[in-house]
Amino acid sequence: MTLSNTRRLTSSAMKTISAEAVDEVTLGELVGGQLRRVCGAAGFADPDGDCELPLLDLLDLLGPAARRPLRAGPPSPSFVCDDHSPVEFSLAFTAGSPATVRVLAEPGCTAGTLEENGRQGLRALQALATRRDFSTEPLRRVADLFFPAAIHGSFALWCAMDLCQDRPPGIKVYVNPQAHGRERAPQVTQEAMGRFGFGRAWPAVREHAMPRGPERDEILFFALDLGRWDTPRVKVYVAHHDVTAAEIRAVSRLLPGDGAERTAEFCRVAGGDQGRFAHRPLVSCLSYTERDTERPSGHTVHVPVRAYARDDRVARDRTEALLRRHDMDAAVLDRALAAMTSRRLSEGVGLIAYTSLVRSTWQPPRVNVYFSPEAYQVHPPWPAGGRGADAVAGVRRVTG
Repeated sequence: MTLSNTRRLTSSAMKTISAEAVDEVTLGELVGGQLRRVCGAAGFADPDGDCELPLLDLLDLLGPAARRPLRAGPPSPSFVCDDHSPVEFSLAFTAGSPATVRVLAEPGCTAGTLEENGRQGLRALQALATRRDFSTEPLRRVADLFFPAAIHGSFALWCAMDLCQDRPPGIKVYVNPQAHGRERAPQVTQEAMGRFGFGRAWPAVREHAMPRGPERDEILFFALDLGRWDTPRVKVYVAHHDVTAAEIRAVSRLLPGDGAERTAEFCRVAGGDQGRFAHRPLVSCLSYTERDTERPSGHTVHVPVRAYARDDRVARDRTEALLRRHDMDAAVLDRALAAMTSRRLSEGVGLIAYTSLVRSTWQPPRVNVYFSPEAYQVHPPWPAGGRGADAVAGVRRVTG
């Protein structure tokens, strides 16, 4: 198969073609087919037409990895997904509005070192910026902080696209605050925030989002909106290890308003009434805009539902309940799951990776649902007794 066959490839078709043909399916063909079908599930009027340019963007971001057969395994130990797939999909739900499709990729996933990973990622991002006519100046402003001569951590650069039917995609870039070492992540983040005019916001981040210290409240990502955003954001992601819903409620109070209890309840439902989230960390995202230079304009809590649900059927049921509680179209969820895979949800866990609640001072609440392509592995359901050592190892892989 070639990349031109992407639109014809479906998960169900892969069950009926010969084993030899399946062996030749490439990463680009798999994720390209998933992207088109997820756009259709989200209600895009013409998924083929609406997704044509974003699909080319995605394949260009992946570079040689797009042409790599799935049978060859992942091109590198990418930490985008648990099975090292260098692509992740998500849907953003808002009450009364169509769902938005997002796709995230690691452009340097074929590199042998993090330094080359970063260089490949920067080249791919610049090529996308030239093609889509947006500036990468915000990233250049902090390049010395995130791309040192020797990069530490688990990644260098990720790139994401928000896809809508009526405007060009919004571009987001994620870089690694631990690039100079895990212990220096707070200083790197503080300096980066200051360069964008949010220096006065750092004390509140340290006090409210990292009250237990950087080992237990660990800065994971620094993110920038690039291109034509109505309100571009600077975002800081903090992983809260071994945390309770009540502790997340305290973090969410950084955002004005009365939504802190809603955030805690979201965590309890998504996590299946976990008293303490000990298998994988909950992740807070604090977003900053020019509307307020001292406090976040938005707070998101990401719940790694895959670590707290026995299988994807349970994860799906909890996610549907959350969507209905927020008056969102839960039917889109089932269409998206069918677009991602033809396997039964009870046969594995991890297709639904995260479920998140987004609160903002200037937009209505959103619920985001994140999907793994499962390009290289379907994780079996967890045993009835618990997650076991594998989930703990997964935490170390992502955050070590």
